[in-house]
Amino acid sequence: MVGASHPVPVAPASPVVPSPRRPTGNGGSARERTGWWYESALGWPTAPGDPVRLRTGVRFDVLDVPAGAGYATLERLDRTERLDRMDRTDRPVCAGPAGRAGGGSPAPGFPVAVRGGRMLLLVAAGAAEELPGLLEWLEWGSLSLGLTALGAGGTVDAPLAPPGPAGLPPRPPERDGLHGAAVWLRPPEPGHEVESSLPALSVPGRTGTALDLARLVHTLATQCHRFRLTASGPPRARPVARVG
Repeated sequence: MVGASHPVPVAPASPVVPSPRRPTGNGGSARERTGWWYESALGWPTAPGDPVRLRTGVRFDVLDVPAGAGYATLERLDRTERLDRMDRTDRPVCAGPAGRAGGGSPAPGFPVAVRGGRMLLLVAAGAAEELPGLLEWLEWGSLSLGLTALGAGGTVDAPLAPPGPAGLPPRPPERDGLHGAAVWLRPPEPGHEVESSLPALSVPGRTGTALDLARLVHTLATQCHRFRLTASGPPRARPVARVG
């Protein structure tokens, strides 16, 4: 019929394409799985790029020391805590030794990572700014110790997420070119606030069982100094000049 309207075929609606989902940690590249673990499981901010880097100065700062000095520090602090625990349970407790910074603080339970010949110790945000003055106060400021700190505005390579229930399924490092990457010696625990475990300066009214930052720095500086002396070896004897 002239003038009759004809229905115009309508194309079927395109299915809604969901936006890409963030990796859940069970698949994807090592970068995606590691980034997911830090950002989603821990809530730690990361910086863009590959490998994953953690932003310091937000949830924590980092003390970077020679690994040998770091291991010696952790061993000494752990031994001191065991002795302190014996004091509290087996015999009357005396006041903390005057010559030991922080007295009888608990053994460190804060996250620690290692990478090659260096150890990374997580400390309270703001500790990096306190480090120079703290070393001066502890009379270590005039020596080169190999002890550095990363704070606000800095980044550090993210250690590989630990395998098992606390982290991600293991994956052969050679598949992602991650040889030499940092690994957790004492990983953070998802679901636990990291701040409560990080060494910080003791202040009036501060609660919690975190290690005192002054005690940690004093022990680290002592072990760094010993490490440097050991690495340099014994002094060489001067040759004796012959007369005649």
